[in-house]
Amino acid sequence: MQYTRRDWRNRNKIKTAKGLQWLTIPVEVKGKYYQSINDTIVSDSTWSKKHWNTIKQNYSKANYFKNYKDVFEELYLTCNEKHLSQINYKFIAAINDVLGINTNIRWSSDFNLVDSKTERLLGICKDCKATEYISGPSAQGYLDETLFQQENINVTWMDYSNYSEYTQLYEEFEHAVTVLDLIFNEGINATNYMKSF
Repeated sequence: MQYTRRDWRNRNKIKTAKGLQWLTIPVEVKGKYYQSINDTIVSDSTWSKKHWNTIKQNYSKANYFKNYKDVFEELYLTCNEKHLSQINYKFIAAINDVLGINTNIRWSSDFNLVDSKTERLLGICKDCKATEYISGPSAQGYLDETLFQQENINVTWMDYSNYSEYTQLYEEFEHAVTVLDLIFNEGINATNYMKSF
């Protein structure tokens, strides 16, 4: 898949006493407008230490920060991968472990992919013997649901509204922040605030 700029692939928001702040992993993009995600390379290896220091500064007073500090400090400070996809994989796997999520994570390179977006996704679903495909709402602009229906695969659109508010540091609740905010603030109760299918 193509890397897209100003997206969630290399950045996320945290809460601070001064408001929301982006944490961005700097990547090489100059002259690489059509690069794939798996070819996207980090341009500054000091990002992980900077991110961890910012997280520590802003979440050290969260109720469960001490419970998870060692896990995430080690993750950040030993993260020396050069490829963005490898970094994302490490973080997704670690967060899944903390939250008790046992979903099998696979690489798109494990599959025989075709060119069209819908057919590519449908092919992956068929290879996995899926009966349901859950997608973010932005895919509604291009996903052809009829192709999934023909293969008896139900398409479900993720709804990001109506999440319960949880304890957060600083003023005014904000939903659109990193899952680390939920983990550091709610700890073992974090899954009570997540949606499940």
